[in-house]
Amino acid sequence: MTRTTPHPIATICSFLTALVLSAAFAGPAYAQDAGGQPSASWSQTDMLRIAIDVQKKILRLTNYGVFDDLHFGIRGKTVILNGYASRPSLKSDAEKEVKSIKGVESVENNIEVLPTSPNDDRIRTEVYNNVYGFGPLQKYSGSRARIGRSSSIARQAGGITQDPPLGFHAIHIIVKNGNVILRGAVLNAGDSALAEIKANSTSGVFSVTNDLALERASSPEKK
Repeated sequence: MTRTTPHPIATICSFLTALVLSAAFAGPAYAQDAGGQPSASWSQTDMLRIAIDVQKKILRLTNYGVFDDLHFGIRGKTVILNGYASRPSLKSDAEKEVKSIKGVESVENNIEVLPTSPNDDRIRTEVYNNVYGFGPLQKYSGSRARIGRSSSIARQAGGITQDPPLGFHAIHIIVKNGNVILRGAVLNAGDSALAEIKANSTSGVFSVTNDLALERASSPEKK
């Protein structure tokens, strides 16, 4: 029988889903009290449903892209939003969408809106091209590997931040005042190291923080 190997993007998507859901359940949960009164938290079934709904809402935001990174947790019946948004509209849109989920009583919005900076915008473009234009890392992008010149009105007016590449990207590139954070997930430690090296090779980058999760650890050396 022929074995079908999953595409790296599909594998990473599944892994990111597991990461998001595990993060969502990291907060404390409270069971129904002894008197049978409604608890301060959801049941495990409702919590799972809401966590999945929050994830779907975030991923379907049309202004959520490779230069943003959003994640969430749950405390009681409050959804806590964290991460970085390259555009202010993403922070407000994410809160609005999560608030619309049935059962969510409140949203604590801790998403940081990144400062507007032409230099950071340039760094986003160059880091993106260095990472996704590098052959071994192209498998982590669902779109074209390089950002070229464009006649897009949004790109002319506001740079790449206002007109980011579309499609799935396993490696998110967060830029703040010349400092880069790599978020998301890759298949192995070797690819994580390559992404960090390519980001570090970008002119004007002060530092690179590698927060990439690994879908699988490197195989132990045989003795």
